[in-house]
Amino acid sequence: MILKTKNLNVSTKDNLDILHNINLNVNEGEVVVIMGPNGSGKSTLANILMGNPNYKIDSGEIIYNNEKINELSPDERARKGIFLSFQYPAEISGVTISNFLRTALSSIKGEKISIISFKKLLRKKMQMLKIDEKFADRYLNEGFSGGEKKKTEILQMFVLEPKLCILDETDSGLDVDSLKIVGEGVNKLKDGKRSFLIITHYNRILDYIKPNRVYVMKKGKVVKEGSSKLAFELEKKGYEDIE
Repeated sequence: MILKTKNLNVSTKDNLDILHNINLNVNEGEVVVIMGPNGSGKSTLANILMGNPNYKIDSGEIIYNNEKINELSPDERARKGIFLSFQYPAEISGVTISNFLRTALSSIKGEKISIISFKKLLRKKMQMLKIDEKFADRYLNEGFSGGEKKKTEILQMFVLEPKLCILDETDSGLDVDSLKIVGEGVNKLKDGKRSFLIITHYNRILDYIKPNRVYVMKKGKVVKEGSSKLAFELEKKGYEDIE
């Protein structure tokens, strides 16, 4: 098992309770989806799994690769192979995608990576994703469309090769072509060992990515668990009757 949360209770620094007794499992090589209406706590869960300091764990545990990681910082979690794709990626003017990714990869590996060897790696990854090489010279997310930002996030996953990929509403606001880019990117990264935790409140992305299991969250709680069929039931019936 790559990830397990046990009776996880989370609040803000202002002591506002947000998550209540969250129990979920992600096995090695699995694609697990968390669905739920807006405000159900899905993005908060993603952030707490990555170690966002704006939230605090009141009780419970996060177990990653058989290790309790409650106290680890975001960079420590990243070095252990956890990756979070943000719902709203930040724009960073003056920093190219290429420089950002080389710095991130060097930090995770704990060694400086030469420009020449990194460019070879980046070129290979961009070819796999069918991304124009000129894209790497643009400033990170500056003036990017929604689809371009998602391309950057998927490219980060390809370069960093994390063990656990958490995608926080990566499909939000995307057109069909951009959804396809995200879906195909995830499928190309699936190798039987890498795991994915995909957070969404639509099932459109599930046309491209087939999950092993679906959890439903409402009001900060996991209220239902099921197979991929559950996602399509939700599309027809909505979340109102699920408690």
